[in-house]
Amino acid sequence: MTRDRRMMINTFFRYLVLIAVGLIMVYPLIWMVGASFKTNAEIFSGIGFLPKKPTLSGYQGALKGYGGDINIFKAMLNTYEIVISKVVFTITSATITAYGFARFQFKGKGIFFAILMSTLFLPQVVLNVPQFIMYNQFNWIDSPLYLALIVPTLFATDTYFVFMLIQFLRNIPKELEEAAKIDGCNSLKTLWHVIVPMLKPSIVSCALFQFMWSSNDFMGPLLYVNTPARYPASIFVKMSMDADAGFEWNRVLAMSMISIIPSLIVFFLAQKSFVDGIAAGGVKG
Repeated sequence: MTRDRRMMINTFFRYLVLIAVGLIMVYPLIWMVGASFKTNAEIFSGIGFLPKKPTLSGYQGALKGYGGDINIFKAMLNTYEIVISKVVFTITSATITAYGFARFQFKGKGIFFAILMSTLFLPQVVLNVPQFIMYNQFNWIDSPLYLALIVPTLFATDTYFVFMLIQFLRNIPKELEEAAKIDGCNSLKTLWHVIVPMLKPSIVSCALFQFMWSSNDFMGPLLYVNTPARYPASIFVKMSMDADAGFEWNRVLAMSMISIIPSLIVFFLAQKSFVDGIAAGGVKG
């Protein structure tokens, strides 16, 4: 057997395994799409994704409101009012913080960086009680502007993103910043005109992570949002499950499907930059 033929066979089997694993991973999503067109009885009759008797009752139920205060579209607007603000503030604060740690020398830098990294090992559940007490004293609970969910992102509280950007910054030559300084740029101008364009893949990755995590966040809105008209989609779907004595699972799946469509679109549009950012951030210079 020739070398080219062996390589062709090896490549074929590698792709075969990858396709098989990919189908296994994505099948739950495919099943959810099909199940949203099934009746409740058919959903539990097997694992096949094609409905035998397609019905739109799930989507018709998903479009209904609750108490006249909220429906799935209002819940999605609430969700992205939170998500977009968190994404913008997170990438801004994380970029500035990462730039400070990666490029400047100051007293106590090592200690501050160690403290920052140590927060990665602190479970969020440990912080829920003290944060709730503090935000309650600030009158941020059930704020129309979602202050308890949004304001903390102004202070680079997502340590993972800071660490990710610092790793990427280590691969950017300092000579570029020195050249910008010779041209008359101060630190902020250098950050905006030199560093940020080169950080774009990593910033896109941070934005996508924050977008997906915030869209799926359940505990935060559950703690800090009390008014039904302000519920995001994650709480709205759970509320709809509690609304009836018996669950209409096709309706729940239809609402879930509608709520994740924007996230899927955003992810697929930005997947190239996302992959580039993850790969570049993992290389230490």
